[in-house]
Amino acid sequence: MKKIKKTYKDWLISKTKLENVFKIKPSVFKDFRGEYIETYNKEFLLSKKIRLNFVQDDISISKKNVLRGIHGDNKTWKLVSCLFGKFYLIVVNNKKNSKGYMKWQSFMLSSKNRQQILIPPGYGNGHLVLTQKAIFSYKQTTYYDPRSQFTIKWNDEKYKFSWPTKKPILSKRDT
Repeated sequence: MKKIKKTYKDWLISKTKLENVFKIKPSVFKDFRGEYIETYNKEFLLSKKIRLNFVQDDISISKKNVLRGIHGDNKTWKLVSCLFGKFYLIVVNNKKNSKGYMKWQSFMLSSKNRQQILIPPGYGNGHLVLTQKAIFSYKQTTYYDPRSQFTIKWNDEKYKFSWPTKKPILSKRDT
């Protein structure tokens, strides 16, 4: 099979203030019918020297003010995006031997800006829904294993997180 050469001129990738966390803007084609979005392209990541093998895709659908807590593990890369609505995302470095330990950054992801965040192992992420409903999507390089997960409390005073709410809707795990 012949390999097709692409230029990826419509794709953008940029570094964030967190080590190995990247912001990605995928290809979006718009016309009078609506939009067509290429949400993942392995060759694009390979062209940026990012070699990942995603094995699981997950989606969460949540209503306004739901805060899905800061979770992660030490094995999994995640590519997160907002398919519908808008949410506020926090990504935090939980690698104890890293000089960036406990540093965090927030991002606004929406179905309008189509930005994605690529999150490495050892980092946690959580998000707050800002619209009436939002659909959060993420690809993972490992299968979900609840035994390997860590949780950081959404309002842990050590981190000084800045969420745009004081009274989120939380699960039992995240309270």
